[in-house]
Amino acid sequence: MADTQYILPNDIGVSSLDCREAFRLLSPTERLYAHHLSRAAWYGGLAVLLQTSPEAPYIYALLSRLFRAQDPDQLRQHALAEGLTEEEFQAFLVYAAGVYSNMGNYKSFGDTKFIPNLPKEKLERVILGSEAMQQHPEEVRSLWQACGELMFSLEPRLRHLGLGKEGITTYFSGDCTMEDAKLAQDFLDSQNLSAYNTRLFKEVDEEGKPCYEVRLASVLSADTASVSEVTSKLKSYEFQGNHFRVTRGDYAPILQKVVEHLEKAKTYAANSHQEQMLAQYVESFTGSIEAHKKGSRFWIQDKGPIVESYIGFIESYRDPFGSRGEFEGFVAMVNKAMSAKFERLVASAEQLLKELPWPPAFEKDKFLTPDFTSLDVLTFAGSGIPAGINIPNYDDLRQTEGFKNVSLGNVLAVAYATQREKLTFLEEEDKDLYTRWKGPSFDVQVGLHELLGHGSGKLFAQDEKGVFNFDPETVINPETGEQIQSWYRSGETWDSKFSTIASSYEECRAESVGLYLCLNPQVLEIFGFEGADAEDVIYVNWLNMVRAGLLALEFYTPEASNWRQAHMQARFVILRVLLEAGEGLVTVTPTTGSDGRPDARVRLDRNKIRSVGRPALERFLRRLQVMKSTGDVAGGRALYEGYAAVTDAPPECFLTLRDTVLLRKESRKLIVQPNTRLEGSEVQLLEYEASAAGLIRSFSERFPDDGPELEAVLTQLATADARFWKSPNEALSGQP
Repeated sequence: MADTQYILPNDIGVSSLDCREAFRLLSPTERLYAHHLSRAAWYGGLAVLLQTSPEAPYIYALLSRLFRAQDPDQLRQHALAEGLTEEEFQAFLVYAAGVYSNMGNYKSFGDTKFIPNLPKEKLERVILGSEAMQQHPEEVRSLWQACGELMFSLEPRLRHLGLGKEGITTYFSGDCTMEDAKLAQDFLDSQNLSAYNTRLFKEVDEEGKPCYEVRLASVLSADTASVSEVTSKLKSYEFQGNHFRVTRGDYAPILQKVVEHLEKAKTYAANSHQEQMLAQYVESFTGSIEAHKKGSRFWIQDKGPIVESYIGFIESYRDPFGSRGEFEGFVAMVNKAMSAKFERLVASAEQLLKELPWPPAFEKDKFLTPDFTSLDVLTFAGSGIPAGINIPNYDDLRQTEGFKNVSLGNVLAVAYATQREKLTFLEEEDKDLYTRWKGPSFDVQVGLHELLGHGSGKLFAQDEKGVFNFDPETVINPETGEQIQSWYRSGETWDSKFSTIASSYEECRAESVGLYLCLNPQVLEIFGFEGADAEDVIYVNWLNMVRAGLLALEFYTPEASNWRQAHMQARFVILRVLLEAGEGLVTVTPTTGSDGRPDARVRLDRNKIRSVGRPALERFLRRLQVMKSTGDVAGGRALYEGYAAVTDAPPECFLTLRDTVLLRKESRKLIVQPNTRLEGSEVQLLEYEASAAGLIRSFSERFPDDGPELEAVLTQLATADARFWKSPNEALSGQP
């Protein structure tokens, strides 16, 4: 059996998203709007396969061919006849469900590769004897040859996503290094180009000099206003002695499908904001981030829609350099009861911001009141589904135009539900309290994290005309007592300056704000908690954070001394901060479990949360914000990477504890999403059972009209770029 780090267990949790009631309450026009937005999102989500690994598009196409020809029950009979056990076939179903759920063969949460938990030879027999093979022998055999070796390979570089020797990524060609990524970022900054919708491909010319292609994600039609803006950038450049070429057309056939359904959705838009938003999104898929920004402006102005959505190249967590966005598209419907609580939180935001531990000059000049709603997800296309979202991610819009906060209620209900018998690393006396209050405390934390975490803080900047957005003569750095010495220059952004630590640093800041402000009685009253219940919510929120910090060790790679998941790195840093506070606030104690294997217990002294924990968090949070505001990369890195370091130094011995965490880890749940289908002029909601087979069926029915065409497109796009990565034989042999 493979190392359990790299498989999905047969008993993995699978849950179905319930949005039936929210969908029922939509009007016929709203349903049509939601349907076409969902289609756009699902088509675009296929680009994530091309953003993940060289083999992911082939694996997806192979699985889709298999399950289109035989559903899971039919394929099971064939597999058993081929000599597989029930457990081995279930392992294959779980693997296939995992590929669909993560849109690739690397976990969206942790960026670790997962492989089928059965012998390769047995899976080959199933595939080569399948109905799909009988129907399309050349295509199926070709797909298996393209991905079979890499599907199972656990060569060191292939175990995790990363850059250069640290892992595999398709945001960069296989010969790119971190130095190439930094050079490319400097080039993009010099041309005022965003990295969000790009990939970087490096080749060597006849003279042995590197040549870089910056490829923009776009359709290839030329009938929108943004073409002139994009076209002016499509040329060759000499930059710092290197040759760069900017092109467009990445994922073009897939994005064409996205555009077609965004155009159809416009017909059913509820107002002019939605119409203009969708028009700009269409334009953005000619390669224009400026158009996506314009669309985001209209999106911000579309307050309290019944059907909410966002689409594009959004989050940069999986880019090893931290600048390129993964495709993401979601469609959701408002949950009025929870949204009312969030509205009250928004109304209190300006007062609560004053409690954050940095001077007023470090806060935005004016709080731009955002939308904050709880939504039930209908569609979330991408590599994974978060619990909450604060977007757009463009610093200039967030500072001047505002943002929206979204809590995904039906995701929270299933993805973060906790069973007592599966709880690890807690004292027995804490488990019942934790089980009762984890959900409610998480509602509070998500609300504070998104609205006042990501929504707080000012970035000091100087524009292209030399104008400051702060007074450099009077603003004092509270850490040094001196005038501000650094800031953001024109063209610089948070992501481009802080690059590899930007996402995790910001998640840590937002999580810390949530912990800090949950101590406020006014906040807890908004969510309906007072007295002893409020104290329990605080305790479980802090306890959950320190436990999460320990669980985070699963996502640390000792061999490369790096973290694979921004949120978990952030939680480990907070655990370190609270441990450093001392006085017995937090302790992590190795033990032996009832099964005789290593175990550990996390303890939080609830009586010291305010007296010891709050001051420690306050100091840390102020330093995080000051360095972010001033663009102090050197200071920020030293602070953050210091806390993020994982060693075996006593008393915690984190490297040893990591082995215990891996021994007792529980795999992240898979989530089954519904489909919508247009029947005449009506939209039907199609739901599926909460199982690996149900998840597979949802994907088998997701593209009923053009599934084979899409699979051909994916494999053609992957093959066209295959030269930029090692061949399977080279990868497996470890050759350069």
